Amino acid sequence: MTRFRSADRDRDGPDAPSRRRLPPPLDAAALDRLALRYVERFATTRGKLADYLRRKIRERGWDGPAADPAAVAERMASLGYVDDRLYAESKAAALGRRGLGARRIALALRAAGIETADADHVAPAIAEDAEAAAVRFARRRRLGPFGPPPIDRAAREKQLAAMLRAGHPVDLARRVLAAASPDELAQSG
Repeated sequence: MTRFRSADRDRDGPDAPSRRRLPPPLDAAALDRLALRYVERFATTRGKLADYLRRKIRERGWDGPAADPAAVAERMASLGYVDDRLYAESKAAALGRRGLGARRIALALRAAGIETADADHVAPAIAEDAEAAAVRFARRRRLGPFGPPPIDRAAREKQLAAMLRAGHPVDLARRVLAAASPDELAQSG
């Protein structure tokens, strides 16, 4: 890439056309290279990879027969470079360790393009870890028995709202917040 001195840029002024070269339009081989580079750097799903490739085609243009980013993503999955089920398992486990509930995890998986069958595969593990995730969230945010006692009803409702936004069911959130001490939660779990 050609570099220009700042004096050249100043002399041309702010209204001068950019001298930056645009990358050439993509073709099938370049699209495959982009896909390979993406899957080697990031854990991803077929949906996210196809969206990335569509965005690159939109940005750079296309040269050749019609592009099919979904087919490239499927080919990467058939080669073993992309595994939606493994991605769903690892994403659900990571969000559970952060203390998020089943509803928030399901939304994150849907946003990542995980199909229903793969999301249903991880649902039992999420349900099994629900109480521990709620306790982790309460501890991390210093809610319920892990923080100062709520002085008034409004403070208790704010804590409950935080638990609900984190994706925990109402009954579980209330049970965690109503615990008198962290030891009480350890005994019930």
